[in-house]
Formats: sequence, C-alpha cells, structure tokens
Amino acid sequence: MSFHLVVGHGPAGAATARLLAEQGHEVRVVTRTGRPAGPDVPGVEHLALDASDPAGLARAARGAAAIHGCAAPPLPQWARLWPALSASLCAAAEESGAVLVMLGNLYGYGPVTGPMTEGLPLGATGPKGRVRAAAWEQARALHEAGRIRAVEVRASDFFGPGVTDGGHLASRVMPQVLKGRPVATLGDPDTAHSWTYLPDVARAMAETAGEERAWGRAWHVPTVAALSVRAMVDRLAAEAGAGPVSVRRLPAAVLAVAGLVSPLLRELREVRYQFDRPFVVDCSAYEAAFAVRATPLEEQLRATVAWWRERERP
Repeated sequence: MSFHLVVGHGPAGAATARLLAEQGHEVRVVTRTGRPAGPDVPGVEHLALDASDPAGLARAARGAAAIHGCAAPPLPQWARLWPALSASLCAAAEESGAVLVMLGNLYGYGPVTGPMTEGLPLGATGPKGRVRAAAWEQARALHEAGRIRAVEVRASDFFGPGVTDGGHLASRVMPQVLKGRPVATLGDPDTAHSWTYLPDVARAMAETAGEERAWGRAWHVPTVAALSVRAMVDRLAAEAGAGPVSVRRLPAAVLAVAGLVSPLLRELREVRYQFDRPFVVDCSAYEAAFAVRATPLEEQLRATVAWWRERERP
C-alpha cells in the first residue's frame, strides 16, 4: 500500500480519503483548519495548511504516490482563488513526483448540444467555466512537457450520502422529501440531468491514480442514465415512503430577488443553462477502459435516503 495526499475535505475529499484508507493506504488530508469535516476515519491524518502555498503543499506531499485535488474555493471567489490553488497543486506534483489526480466538473464545456464527452472543446465563456478549464489545461501542458503526471476526473452534480449544501438534490430537497413536502428547484424540473453518485467519484479518483494509461487526459466519472429533477424526487420519495411530492420551478423573478442576498444563487446564474436544457454526461470512454461502474440507481437512492433520515433524526 502507498501514501496518498488528499487536498480538501468537502464531500468528495472526505469520500476519497475514506475509500483510500479502507483500501489500506496511508492517507493525509490537507485543509485550512486541519479538522475533519465529519467523524474521524482510522488511518487518515489531518494537516492544517493553505493548499495554495506550493512549498507547504510540496512538503506535505513528500513521498506520496498521488495527490488528489478535491479542494475548491467558495463559488463567488473562484475566479480570484482557483489560479493559485491549481498552480500549487501542479508545483507540488512536480516536486514530489506524485501523480496529480484533479477532481473536475463539467463547467469547462459551457452550454453544449447533446451528451457531453471528454472530446468536446473546453469552450466555456463564463468566468467559472473558464477558470476550471484553465486549471486542467495548465496541468495537461505540464504533463505533456514531462514535468508532472496528471489526470482529471470530471463529475456531474454530486448526489448521495455526504452531499449537503452544495448539492441540487441535497439540503434544499431531501428534508422536504422526507416530510412529504413540496420541493422548489432551479430551472426546468422535467429536463434530463446527470447526477454523479459521490462514492463513484471517490472510486474513480482512486482507480485513475494507479492506472498509468489514464494519465494525461480527462475522464468522466461513471454515472447512471440522466433523470430529471422531478423523476429523481419521485424515486427518492418512493424510497422514503413519503408518498408523491410535488416539484415546482422557482420563478426567474424569485431567483433574481434571492440573488440580491444570496451570493451562491447570484453566482449560479452563469450555469443556469445546466437546468434549463438537457445536461447529460457520456461516461462510455471510462467504462470501456477501466473497472469502476456507476452504482445501480436503486442502491444510490436507498443509501441516500438512509443517510438523510439519520441526519434529520431529532
């Protein structure tokens, strides 16, 4: 077994660290506070460090087989903070010799027609999409120059146990579903949307770290067939035994007013297209090359409802 450095301890970082530890690896997690976001996991060490400090991150990564870049600045600060963070990850990978496994998303493609494949150009025009695309382009250029070994694992919207405030099927939805109450959603509740199960993200991060043939390009995390928000809410409500739950679209005027006081909602305007039109990820390239497969949807639903039921327990 080997030593892995996980940068960030949000939902994806925590899931990746836990999986790596379960696989028998030595795991060190880097966050600003050095405190775990949830229960302690045996075999996982926590270190307080600003990940945008390249010298400090390189010291933390010394001897690592892989650096898993799972950290992300707050959404309103992406344009300002992402460049330093991504440069630090690349510098630490170069100095330590560790494989850099970057967790990416689909923002970099911008609005597209049809399912998203890894071969699409990174044509985002908004600042958040551009900064995410630039982070991978920097890592890929260094990889092609022989200075680092890098791979990017791209996921659609996270779903599942451990996904809370940042998930579109999480804090704004699951407590309502468990109580059988109506759900309000961004965009068209009936358009197809891909939801990537959080444990599958961790499994893909761990798998690509050890697969040399994965390095040097981006891969989409195995994800089940796209379902609309309404369809997902229907299935979650059925799993919870809550009966039918109505789903309504938040009016644009309401979102505009809410954006005046909510930085998050204000920033989401750039990616509203993801919920106003089909947003479908094609993961067939990953599935043709590697072992990880998307967890069956029924298992995803069962685990998610159980996790939220425990979380909401008085």
